[in-house]
Amino acid sequence: MTIQQDFATPPRLLEPELSWSAIIAGATVALASSLFLTLLASAFGMRFAFGGLASRDSLAEFSPMFGAGAVGVQVLSGAFGGYIAGRLRHQWFSAHSDEAHFRDTAHGLLAWALSTVVGVVLAASVLIPYAEQLAVPTAPVALTADAALRASNIAMQAAFFAAVGMLLGAFVAAVAARVGGLRNEEMHAKGRA
Repeated sequence: MTIQQDFATPPRLLEPELSWSAIIAGATVALASSLFLTLLASAFGMRFAFGGLASRDSLAEFSPMFGAGAVGVQVLSGAFGGYIAGRLRHQWFSAHSDEAHFRDTAHGLLAWALSTVVGVVLAASVLIPYAEQLAVPTAPVALTADAALRASNIAMQAAFFAAVGMLLGAFVAAVAARVGGLRNEEMHAKGRA
């Protein structure tokens, strides 16, 4: 019995596929920029509310302009966080360019997902204890069929814009991470990193 050994290919370096420090940094930037952009939009008159605590009044004010603003916040914060995740990742010496592309996009997607989950958990932990104080006490009012249908349609539109914003934010975070990863590789190739 003979054992064949291929000496033409160098042994694969032990390097981690994921750079969790870059992912956490990207998630932090995405979360902070989302908060900043939301506050900036509020300064221009848009009223944002946490979706789980949205009242009938806040949903009644929903408009396509508001939905587009919410989508813009998600896309921009995803782009910032994704770029940081790709730019700060460590260098992969033994990864093929297709594998590097996949890893970079995974970094952006993971940074987006982590920022989304942490943002929801933080918002829920901060706002839920005050839900009763935030809710406006009103006497129960029976809705007409038209008013109930309108409220249902507005809630569906708000959910649609939130889902589109999340989908676009995830996509943009993945693409921005690859752009950051390419910039990282370019700087290492020049010897400036």
